[in-house]
Order: sequence, then C-alpha cells, then structure tokens
Amino acid sequence: MVLRRGLRWIGLLTLLVLVAMTGCKKKPVAPPPTPPPPPAPAAPTATLRATPSVIEQGQSTTLSWNSTNATELRLDPGPGSVGPQGSTSVSPDRSTTYTLLATGPGGRAEASARVTVNAPPPPPPPARMSAEEAFARRVRDAYFDFDKSDIRPDTRVTLTQTAEFLREYGNVRVLLEGHCDERGSTEYNLGLGDRRANATRDFLISLGIAGDRMQMVSYGKERPICTESNEDCWQRNRRAHFVMLK
Repeated sequence: MVLRRGLRWIGLLTLLVLVAMTGCKKKPVAPPPTPPPPPAPAAPTATLRATPSVIEQGQSTTLSWNSTNATELRLDPGPGSVGPQGSTSVSPDRSTTYTLLATGPGGRAEASARVTVNAPPPPPPPARMSAEEAFARRVRDAYFDFDKSDIRPDTRVTLTQTAEFLREYGNVRVLLEGHCDERGSTEYNLGLGDRRANATRDFLISLGIAGDRMQMVSYGKERPICTESNEDCWQRNRRAHFVMLK
C-alpha cells in the first residue's frame, strides 16, 4: 500500500511539473506584416500646340509643348530631342502634322498638332497675244533653192510652225507671195513665183489648213528685198512671203 501511494504521488508530482512547464512556455511571435508594394511610376503626359495653326506659304508658326513624368521627349519632324517644355518656330512649305512623343518609367504619351499651309493661288494664265502680234513672232518666210519650187526640209519646219499659228488663230487669212531672185526673164520668174506660192499652199493644206484661208500672188523678181548680186542676197529673194489679211 505504501508503495502504491508513493508511486501515485510521484506520478502526480510529475504531472504538476509538466503542467507548470507547459504554462511557462512563451507564445510564438507573429511575423511582421508584408510591406505594401512601391507605387507604380506615374505615366507621362504631353501637350503640343501650334500658334497659329493656319498660315500662308512662306510664313512661320510657333510650336509650344509641355510634359510631365517623362525622361525623354522627341518632336518630329523638326528638332528631334527636346526638353520637358519649350517652343520653337517652324516654316513648313506644306501642311504638316507635328508629333511630340514622351517616354518614361511609367510608359509613353503622344501629342500632335496640325499646321495647315495655304498655297498661293495659281498665277492667272498669260493674256493671249493678238493675232497681229502672234503673226509677227511666229510666221516666217519659206525659202527655196535656185530655180526650184520643192519644199526643203528646213522649210517644212518653218511651215509647220506657221500651220500651228493658223490652227490657233482660226479666223486669220493670209496672202502667199511668190518671189524669185533677179536671174532669168520676167515671164519665167512670174511662173516660178506662182509655183512656189502653190507649193507652200499645198503643204499647209496637207497639215490641215483650209485652202480658202490662203490667197496667192506671184511677183517674180519685181519685188526683191535684197538688191546685191550675190548668193546670200539671191537666197533671201527666193521665198514665199506671208501677209496677214485683215
């Protein structure tokens, strides 16, 4: 009996010791709260304006800009890299859209400004020359070889230009005078002058000019424009001469 009691007391004491030890154990400490994440970088902003936005060709306008939260700004077309705010003068020769691009840790932003350039009106068409002025500038005599009435290659060019004038001034009529140099008889040269005037008329008809717009006369050698007896002078007299009829 004594032994059982002793063992019972020993067990009881052991239990008390365990309870005391458990009661003295420290409570676990809670971990500190997780800090909130750092705020996101602010997004960039950008503004751009043109003053004035409409100009005449040759005039200037001022571009002004402003930005925040940007580490790099670029203005195109034009100066390229720029500061966070500023202005510049531009003179575009045609309507242009300018763009400001702002970039930074928080992203990118873009602004634009349109400059409209009014082109000058086209000049008025030149006043049409009078038929008399155009005739004096554009119509030239047709020249011939000695004793010939054939249309030479250089004469074809001259008569083609005359045909262009006659097409442009459709109400103009002309007189074709056949002329010769001093060599040969009067009768022969009157016939040769007539053949030269007819050859000129026929060539112009082949270019589309109506025959009833052309009259003919032969003066042979009776109305020379040069009276010296040499080849240069004779060549100047071998011609079909144009006279504008009123």
